[in-house]
Amino acid sequence: MDSRHIELALRKQKLQLRAEAQRTDIAQRLAGIDGALDRVDSLRDNLAWAKDKIPVLSVALLVVLAAKPRLTLRLAKRAWVGWLLMRQVRGGRLSALLPTAVPLLRGLLTILRRRLESSEGSGSAAPRRRHTG
Repeated sequence: MDSRHIELALRKQKLQLRAEAQRTDIAQRLAGIDGALDRVDSLRDNLAWAKDKIPVLSVALLVVLAAKPRLTLRLAKRAWVGWLLMRQVRGGRLSALLPTAVPLLRGLLTILRRRLESSEGSGSAAPRRRHTG
């Protein structure tokens, strides 16, 4: 073999080793993304299922609306506020979002605090009565 063939064979081998190292590096870097992509695929499949079942879901929604109007109203209010918040964030007006978000976050923290306090005392103590009005 002449020196030109040996030189080309060595260069080919170096390139193959470098390509293998790059494949290993890419596989390691993409390992964390794999779980997120699986969740996105699952969400897409669930949305496709819901799209196929729109008549059934609509009837279920009407039944819940008729059976639990207060629950439906609460959920509708929360959905409306969520939609408004998403509109603010998508518009890039994060500073306009803060006056709305602060009271909502305070309310959320209050609800969480109450739930945590009630779960701490749920051992052997009698349940507390709620005062309404």
